[in-house]
Parts: sequence; C-alpha cells; structure tokens
Amino acid sequence: MSGKFCVSLTCAKNDTDKATVAFVVANAALGSDQETLVFLSTEAVRLAVKGYSDDIHEEGFAPLKQLMDNYIAGGGQLFVCSPCFKKRGLDETQLIDGALIVGGAKLVEFLSQDAASLSF
Repeated sequence: MSGKFCVSLTCAKNDTDKATVAFVVANAALGSDQETLVFLSTEAVRLAVKGYSDDIHEEGFAPLKQLMDNYIAGGGQLFVCSPCFKKRGLDETQLIDGALIVGGAKLVEFLSQDAASLSF
C-alpha cells in the first residue's frame, strides 16, 4: 500500500446517495493501492447490521450491499463507532463480516499516520 485513505460516513437510509458514493470512493481508494478505512458514525452505523443495506440501490450505481461486499473483500477496513452503535440499541451479534466496533481513539490512530480523509 502506498498511502492511507479514510472515508468518514454519517449517512445511511437518511441519505442513500451519500452512503453509496462514500463506498464508491472507498473502493476507488482500494483500487488505487491505498490502505483504506471507512468509519461509520451516527446513522451510518446501521449499515454495519446484516440486512440493513440490502434494499439500498441508487440509480446509476451498483447496489450498496455489493459495494460494501466488494470493499470488504478487497481488504478495506470498516470501523463502526461504538457509542453511536450502542446509542441506537443495535445488536453486535448482527454485525456484517469485516465490521469492527471501535472507539474514537482507533480512528485518531489511523488518521494520525498521514491519512487523507473525506467525509460524507
């Protein structure tokens, strides 16, 4: 990997266009040989729950579940904000494969290693 790239996402079904584009960009970063992290916070933590993204499909893009699956299969990291997840009463046993619930310190650690960052 030649560099680090972080996509911070706060949207889910409340803005499916942003959620979709965030994973398009994350996949592009992986394809550009970047060590890539998607950080899900606030409403976006719902995307880490099995089945939640299954029906999200923005016109002109691949379905969000496919984008997310490709991202994970390509070696992308998926961090889920712990307090955001807990606040919404979501079930940790229902996490999608590849998702990791973390505190803010893990995001700061990644960003402090000269990572470029983009937020949606």
